[in-house]
Amino acid sequence: MENIVQVRNIKLGEGLPKIAVPFMGSNNEEILKEVEYLKTIKVDIAEWRIDYYKDVENLEKVKEILSMVRKALGEIPLLVTFRTAKEGGEREISIEYYVELKKAIAETKNADLIDVELFIAEDEKVKDIVETAHKFGSKVIMSNHDFHKTPERAEIVKRLCKMQELGADIPKIAVMPVDAKDVLELLSATYEMKSEHGATPIITMSMGSLGVVSRLAGETFGSALTFGSAKTASAPGQLEANNLYEILKSISANK
Repeated sequence: MENIVQVRNIKLGEGLPKIAVPFMGSNNEEILKEVEYLKTIKVDIAEWRIDYYKDVENLEKVKEILSMVRKALGEIPLLVTFRTAKEGGEREISIEYYVELKKAIAETKNADLIDVELFIAEDEKVKDIVETAHKFGSKVIMSNHDFHKTPERAEIVKRLCKMQELGADIPKIAVMPVDAKDVLELLSATYEMKSEHGATPIITMSMGSLGVVSRLAGETFGSALTFGSAKTASAPGQLEANNLYEILKSISANK
């Protein structure tokens, strides 16, 4: 039986790919306003991109707004992500603070899912965050982003397998294509990962306009989650969430 990860009422790894929609406010007022808007569109998982939050280096302020966000979302699962600058995020923080931040978020029990970058630090530090997340009931999406190129299929599979070995509940990779062949490489790696190493659900995507098809083909090739936008895309190639849902439904209906 295929491995399924459940967060609240959402099951990742079965049926239509689920839709995650990021919100990226820089202060409490903007964040809560965006959360209210999210509740009016098709969203399975809300992703808080805390690298956009101006007070992200103040743990108490992070925990305070996190509690408010969790209450405001009701039963919508929450993914908390600090995307580092080298992987396409808004800012850089020290490795020590990154580890402290992710562990503190887990300890609040207000994050259903926590993003941990595969290459943020040596394996032991990555495992430390994963173990803390699991101890407090959060699932881990382990991620890797390459905004410059698409690695070879074998390398993509290798990175996703490494994430599983480090305890990821859901490995994730996002790569940038330079041509259509790169998109095929990503889709081929996705299918290989699902069919031969399918211990967990996985998330894969090819970014930019070339890669849009990869955001729509998850049910066919094996990616369990796709990212849509509310009003502003957090990565190149994201489609608006309601449109994305209608397309996914149409593809599934014609299988």
